[in-house]
Amino acid sequence: MFARILFSSLLALSCSPVFAIDYQVGELQIGSPWSRALPPNAPAGAVYFSVKNNSRTEDRLIGAATPSAAKTELHTHAKVGEVMRMQRIDSLAIPAGTEVKLAPGGHHVMYFGLKSPLPVGSRFPLTLEFEKAGKVEVEVEVRSDAPASEGQAHH
Repeated sequence: MFARILFSSLLALSCSPVFAIDYQVGELQIGSPWSRALPPNAPAGAVYFSVKNNSRTEDRLIGAATPSAAKTELHTHAKVGEVMRMQRIDSLAIPAGTEVKLAPGGHHVMYFGLKSPLPVGSRFPLTLEFEKAGKVEVEVEVRSDAPASEGQAHH
């Protein structure tokens, strides 16, 4: 009987969906860093993820860096007249007790000047810097498209 329960449990675990890796820095939890695969000569790409602030004080994402690209910038989408455009920002507020999603159509980390192609299934390091919590290195998964759970940006 015990063997049957153990086998069933192991089978259920092996059939479970793979959960995204989360990262922790201070009271911040970073979830599911990902980027879309790009054509070989694409000039820029974007990284998306979520940041949950479990503390009682606001923090700010103030920078990002990767050895895989020449430079990175924090960006958002803003309406200029009747057109939505990407716009560089200096920082992104992570209010206390909330989750901020960096997602297509909203906030994101842009990277420019890739040093080598990023094929689907590959990963690359990205260091995120927060005003209070400090720095944390995450691993960005390169995907063919957005994960099903990702929607538009939330604030």
